[in-house]
Amino acid sequence: MHNRALHAILAAFVEEAAAQLAEEVSAGAEIPFELVEQGRASAPLYCYRPLTDRFLADRLGSLARLPSYPAAARGLETLEGLDAYLEASGHPSPPAGPRARADAALLAFLSYQWQDATDFVFDRVRFGAAFAALEAAVYDGCVLVELAVGVEGIVLASDEVLVGDGLALVRAECLDDPPGDLRVAGHRTLAVLRLESGPGEPGVEAAGRRLRRLQTALRLWDDAEPSLHPVAWARTGAVGEHGGSGWGVVPLATGVRRAGNGECLVPAEEEDPLRAFCALVARRTPRGGELAWALRRFELGCERPVALEALTDWLAAARALLDDVERPANETVCRRLAAICAEPHERPSLAERLGHAMALERAAVAGLVRPEPAVEELVAELAGHLRAVLRDVLCGHLDPDLRGVADTLAEADEPAVA
Repeated sequence: MHNRALHAILAAFVEEAAAQLAEEVSAGAEIPFELVEQGRASAPLYCYRPLTDRFLADRLGSLARLPSYPAAARGLETLEGLDAYLEASGHPSPPAGPRARADAALLAFLSYQWQDATDFVFDRVRFGAAFAALEAAVYDGCVLVELAVGVEGIVLASDEVLVGDGLALVRAECLDDPPGDLRVAGHRTLAVLRLESGPGEPGVEAAGRRLRRLQTALRLWDDAEPSLHPVAWARTGAVGEHGGSGWGVVPLATGVRRAGNGECLVPAEEEDPLRAFCALVARRTPRGGELAWALRRFELGCERPVALEALTDWLAAARALLDDVERPANETVCRRLAAICAEPHERPSLAERLGHAMALERAAVAGLVRPEPAVEELVAELAGHLRAVLRDVLCGHLDPDLRGVADTLAEADEPAVA
């Protein structure tokens, strides 16, 4: 199996389709048959062969109303090699349009699943064979790149959380065919990415970029600041090749997570929000500009050995987003960040605390401040507000013009002049 997300989506659809079709047969729906001649011409034998594909085609409209059908169709629409699968399934001229091709492919998949069957049950062996045939056709000539890397600071309630596009968070003990030294490394949670690419296309490099985007999303998701381990395991092989090459070690060039940050638990009810958030961050993270620079500074702060050392990074990020370029001033940054992050009556107090954090910067650089609980709490508060601002901008809840947003909020709450 190479596309785990598609495997799960199609399995859910086939299971629902089996239940509905079995119910229709039980209610009296009949599968048509044809008479087939077998044996020698001098002594022919005749048998009835069920026309299951015709029975399924007549009911495609009702199957399309199943809750799992839209996700299954969308999953197939994204496959570039779908025409090859349709041709292998007996469609020499695939339908025009991605949705029409996906509908035809789902019908072909069901026909393969229940070929010559007279009862409809979800059989994992048959499903596995049908899915293997699909992957063999759509990924023909592609190279599979698989990376597995430890994720520190996150704990899963489920065995696996599908993030999307071949990326998943997996409990380490549930990984199929793991690297031999995984147990020695002691990771409890892994990020596993399976990426298909054609000849000459980037493989491990593209996978590394995807994993670093996941790390960005996780750091913005929770103040535990989950991070990827700097070293990953990788292997490559032709799609359809069992196992491919052996696992090898590759660097990801990520920073080390700060100790003592606690852990982020992902319960089952938080899996969908996390999946949606990771997709947004992967899609909307800018490549350049103030926001990209500030985001990188925020992540550098997450990698400092102690929070006090992160203060300079996080203040630099805040200044990049909120300071005036022509007339920089610390009080301007504090006022604007407080306007965005606090209710009107709480803004003066927050601005004052942020000012204290800025006043610590020079002393921290000179080594004159110790990481006492009150200092750590102040720095963590700054980080929390910065995280919230970056997260809301990437999710589209805040306009990227944060200076304008802050000034508008502050002006709206000023008392009118008589």
